[in-house]
Amino acid sequence: QVQLVESGGGLVQPGESLRLSCTASESTPSNHAIGWFRQAPGKEREEISCITGGGITYYTDSMRGRFTISRDNAKKAVYLDMNSLTSEDTAVYYCAAVRRCSFTGYQYDVYFWGQGTQVTVSS
Repeated sequence: QVQLVESGGGLVQPGESLRLSCTASESTPSNHAIGWFRQAPGKEREEISCITGGGITYYTDSMRGRFTISRDNAKKAVYLDMNSLTSEDTAVYYCAAVRRCSFTGYQYDVYFWGQGTQVTVSS
């Protein structure tokens, strides 16, 4: 059974950085491909990045550069480092276990979602 918990969200000022964590439960295998997504109020869900169990990374073009995905399989954790945040980055951020990563469309390969963590960028 897969269980994922996001953490690290909060209120930050424009220009600041934030690290989100997605931690799997003890019973969850450590080699799942994991994707990060976000959804702002009134907007469609966006794909951000995906990382395979072996550490190969994929980024949505619009997210490349300011966002960095990484993982520590020993800790069963996947991270999303976000830099130069703006108000446009305000959203609920989700991690999810995916069957396979790709540059786009992997939201349709999700088989388990985390509960989400709120990120608010405001001065």
